[in-house]
Amino acid sequence: MALDFEKPILELEQKIEEMRKMADSLDISDEINRLESKVNDLRRNIFDNLTPWQIVQLARHPNRPYTLDYIFQMTDNFVELHGDRNFRDDKAVVGGFANLGGQTVMIIGQQKGRDTKSNLYRNFGMMNPEGYRKALRLMKLAEKFDKPVITLLDTPGAYPGIEAEERGQAEAIARNLLEMSRLKVPIIIVIIGEGASGGALGIGIGDRILMLKYCWYSVISPESCSSILWRSWDFKETAAEALKLTATDLLKLGIIDRIIDEPAGGAHRNHQEAANILKQALVEEIETLNKVKRDKLLDNRIRKFEKMGFWKE
Repeated sequence: MALDFEKPILELEQKIEEMRKMADSLDISDEINRLESKVNDLRRNIFDNLTPWQIVQLARHPNRPYTLDYIFQMTDNFVELHGDRNFRDDKAVVGGFANLGGQTVMIIGQQKGRDTKSNLYRNFGMMNPEGYRKALRLMKLAEKFDKPVITLLDTPGAYPGIEAEERGQAEAIARNLLEMSRLKVPIIIVIIGEGASGGALGIGIGDRILMLKYCWYSVISPESCSSILWRSWDFKETAAEALKLTATDLLKLGIIDRIIDEPAGGAHRNHQEAANILKQALVEEIETLNKVKRDKLLDNRIRKFEKMGFWKE
């Protein structure tokens, strides 16, 4: 699948591939080099000038790496843990202990599917109350063994079904906000795709908040914002601009702490390179946070969130 703004790049890449097949019988290396240079310039020009709505589209790209892709490519000896010990196992969130750069960590993330069957199995990455309680159970387990927690955010929102509300969706998210604010181990948050509303925030309180370059993070999706304000989805691009949901905007506002670069053309073009870049950043962040005393860690975390937003007394 190619997004509209990616098509000129893919057309040139396809032409280069066709020319390479002809290179055995024709001396066209100069022409191939010229086209490769043109592709690089075109890619740089397009991706340096993406609109917020185009970034939203990239964050939703079906070939983009999901939580399990990052886990299997960044870590070793991943042991997945299941269930909230109360109702059931929520397949929209995965988590467990793993080895990351020689350090044992608890890694938890929202997981989408690649096709209709797997998306139904994963509930499109939308967590139920038992998913938030499962995540909290794993965080408490990490605290017990004094291991850092990493959460990977990628969800269109918490599941809005009636049964989820009956089982205490709002309470489960609120409980996680409280408990994560006082968890006595380092917590690193990474937005790897969509970070929508309380569905993302429910596992999004931490000491450091990282965000991949072509992701979005907001209280509401552009489509829903457009539907509420203009009674139509036709203004979703305007809403995306107004919401300030890109990594660049959020870094300026102090909501996130660091932007993680992506491979040329986005993480969906090279999963392994994307995982390598993120792994290096995580190893650096863990090393820094491990040097902070636990009481200081909690004080810094609370102050971090107190400084967000604007108010006047």
